[in-house]
Amino acid sequence: MTLDETDRAILNRMQDDLPLTPHPFAAIAEELGISENALLTRLARLKDGRVITRFGPFFDAAAMGGAFCLCAMAVPAEKFETVLTKVNAHPEVAHNYERTHRLNMWFVLATETPEGIVATADAIERETGIEVLRFPKLQEFFIGFRVAA
Repeated sequence: MTLDETDRAILNRMQDDLPLTPHPFAAIAEELGISENALLTRLARLKDGRVITRFGPFFDAAAMGGAFCLCAMAVPAEKFETVLTKVNAHPEVAHNYERTHRLNMWFVLATETPEGIVATADAIERETGIEVLRFPKLQEFFIGFRVAA
């Protein structure tokens, strides 16, 4: 997919906070000099084209009494897709990535309570027969990651 100047401006702007107004997309569209409909249409096209894979809020589960945990599994190659389907069936799985080393499946659990991490990881182990290694967050760092389009 080829991005034009407006697509790039949208991608760069959408990495900032949304305005706290009744119509945040209209406000952003006005900043960019386009209509709200054009902004929403372009965002849908960028998502359909997999330029962006997710657009939505990030909630701090820990600040709301919940928990996050980075997890890893060593999944035999021939079982990877089956295990992936089972892991991703859990709504607590926030991200899931394949890696090219022994621990080839990495995912993040986000739960409403700290006990939810244990319950979900244990359920995944029962369902897959594979150990879920758990790496709980000890300290949080905000790096302000942005990608210029």
